[in-house]
Amino acid sequence: QVQLVESGGGLVQAGGSLRLSCAGSGRTFSAYAMGWFRQAPGKEREFVAAISGSATITHYADSVKGRFTISRDNAKNTVYLQMNSLKPEDTAVYSCAAGLSADTIIKYYNSWGQGTQVTVSS
Repeated sequence: QVQLVESGGGLVQAGGSLRLSCAGSGRTFSAYAMGWFRQAPGKEREFVAAISGSATITHYADSVKGRFTISRDNAKNTVYLQMNSLKPEDTAVYSCAAGLSADTIIKYYNSWGQGTQVTVSS
């Protein structure tokens, strides 16, 4: 398993931008697909974006397509989520996860970070 630590969350006004980072441990980081998920109060955790180990495959939830971009730097063991044109409904705790494939389904990820809060004010 890989250990993951997220950073970059915060408070931003609607229309603003944030970039989340997820730093992973271990020399095999590039072997893992990485995903971002979010959970808003009172709601289930939902898929946001995923990227394959080689960064050749990406997937996005329809709700963030065109606004969010997932990327990774395997030399730095880090995956990013650039979030633009943020909306109040993007408010949630964002968590990164590592898995064997760039999947949209939570159960295929087996290592999780602790999460970082993103709050978008109207």
